[in-house]
Amino acid sequence: MLRITNKMNRLGTESAFEVLSRAQTLSQEGKDIINLGIGQPDFKTPPHIVEAGRKALRDGYHGYTPANGIPELREAVAFDLKKRHKVDVDAEDIVVVPGGKPTMFFSILMFGGSNAEIIYPDPGFPIYGSLINFTGSKAVPITIKEKNDFSFNAEDILEKITPRTRLIIINSPANPTGGVTSKLELDKFVKEIVKHPTIAVLSDEIYSHMIYGKETHTSLLQYPEIRDQLIMLDGWSKTYAMTGWRIGYAVWPKKLIPHVTRLCINSHSCVNAATQYAGIEALKGSHTLIQKMLQEFDSRRILIHKELNSLSSFKCRMPGGAFYAFPNIKDTGLSAEEAQDLFLNEAGVAIIAGTSFGKAGQGYVRFSYANSRENIIEAINRIKKLF
Repeated sequence: MLRITNKMNRLGTESAFEVLSRAQTLSQEGKDIINLGIGQPDFKTPPHIVEAGRKALRDGYHGYTPANGIPELREAVAFDLKKRHKVDVDAEDIVVVPGGKPTMFFSILMFGGSNAEIIYPDPGFPIYGSLINFTGSKAVPITIKEKNDFSFNAEDILEKITPRTRLIIINSPANPTGGVTSKLELDKFVKEIVKHPTIAVLSDEIYSHMIYGKETHTSLLQYPEIRDQLIMLDGWSKTYAMTGWRIGYAVWPKKLIPHVTRLCINSHSCVNAATQYAGIEALKGSHTLIQKMLQEFDSRRILIHKELNSLSSFKCRMPGGAFYAFPNIKDTGLSAEEAQDLFLNEAGVAIIAGTSFGKAGQGYVRFSYANSRENIIEAINRIKKLF
């Protein structure tokens, strides 16, 4: 028998893809399934972005590119960050990668190890914990609390810092909760973390465009005092409906650029050339269709909040960002896993158990409202009949 390394047993997965597979199987068997599980926009990539990718192929951009991304794209990212966050970023400090996960992987590999501790949100994106465990680091979860509208509390993080802490991961707007962390909490966090210059911070801001109502997004890039500690992750997948194009980026501390570039070379060489030209068009071209998509998400956010709270045994906070609702289902008497299976098998509604995002997710489930308003209403009606 082949003998793989034991650390492969520490590597987790992303349950949303497992539920998607089960939902697709049921659909192929003839069952009518409404998928409110998978976290991707239900819109197509805008045509002008698609055409930019096609043009790049026609123009002969078929070869390797620099490992950190073509200069034109990195400069476009820097310009976009200046426009959105009012910060100056050197294009040489930007590394383009195939999606958001490589930045997570590289950061955790870079700072993880048997003697390291890494702080991360719970409930939070499952890949954080998976990769922390894979590196042999001690995973230190920070409970993200419903009573705070799923905004992180700076003191909860800071009190977990020890001499072995090497990396802190934060995520706002957040998956799976839709929570948005206030500038006040970020101010508190930065004021103290700057006193720990040996600790890196990975700020996952992939949903930074997806802010609704009175909420606003504050990027950690806006705090120059921690720039030498900060890795800021963002990308195209969610905002521009480009999940399948596989393109993302991060702003890194200048001193880490040689290290992350070598990781790129050792893992994926470079990002698909045509995709990078599509990425330029996404940033520089018309945002009319993007704004319409975000307006539609906002309408669905309000709708799903109302519909979920119409279920007598559900309590749902209004999500401030991303495209997820994270209702409390403890009054149903069901565990998160039981609810996930019941809703899929009996109601034909795919959602994700809160425990897929950490132990603190027990008693909650994640609904993605990246689906039509009609399907959202129908899904809630189906669940209502179960009770």
